[in-house]
Amino acid sequence: MLNFNPQWRLVSPGSIALDVQNEFSVLISRIANQHGNRQRILEHYKTYFAAAAGRTSYTSSNLSWAESDLRDYMTGASDNAPMFIEAFFDAGTALNNQNPQLVVPDVETINFYLSKHGAGYEVSPPNLISKSAHTPIAVPDHIPSLEEQAQDAIQRSLKQSDDYLSAGQNRQAVQEILWLLETVSLLFEGVRIGDATVEGKYFNKIAADLKKHQRGKTFEQVLNWATTLHGYLSAPKGGGVRHGADLKTGVAMQANEARLFCNLIRSYISFLIAEYERLKA
Repeated sequence: MLNFNPQWRLVSPGSIALDVQNEFSVLISRIANQHGNRQRILEHYKTYFAAAAGRTSYTSSNLSWAESDLRDYMTGASDNAPMFIEAFFDAGTALNNQNPQLVVPDVETINFYLSKHGAGYEVSPPNLISKSAHTPIAVPDHIPSLEEQAQDAIQRSLKQSDDYLSAGQNRQAVQEILWLLETVSLLFEGVRIGDATVEGKYFNKIAADLKKHQRGKTFEQVLNWATTLHGYLSAPKGGGVRHGADLKTGVAMQANEARLFCNLIRSYISFLIAEYERLKA
């Protein structure tokens, strides 16, 4: 078995490219041609791909059916890219251990085809590495004017959002980071800007107060973007992560959407923290 995010075994992070499936099918055929009993090799690979697809493999009645059944299991397993790659790698490793005279694809060969078709993964035994993993926008890990407890709360929330993304829990990831945006905005309550004081006690009111005193500045524009995104994500017909989702219009949030929302909000949080420190100084 390869090591990768255990949640991917339960919730697929995405399917494998059809071209990779076709390339691996050709490789299996070439391996089978090295053996006197071609069907035996196909049955061997069937077992691994059936398991990856969550099915049980039964011995086919003849070679033709073995080829057809293998394609069927590979198609079923292709819905989950990490498990598809693991099935191919594990099957080849086991086969080579049983029959050292057989030439099976090595790690370099497997990675060549994964890279060739942009699969987004790389085999590095004993690990399977995601080359398209989410790279979050950096947020300061230390804010001089905040107590340690507040610092910890911010870092815990950032980590929780990242963990949700890694596990494919897209809506929860965005919900957590949106909560943090609202929480960080509360830092500005009571902050003086010139002769005025920010009096809002929740995100939208604080943002409105800040914009009123930052007209024509970058700060005003960032707050416009942040409040627009906050409103969209909060609305039932938008992201539906705060006030419930409209069940009639569908509630699924795609991974690429979640990554975009999380990185946008992270950038706003980072900017707000920097501005807070500037104003406090």
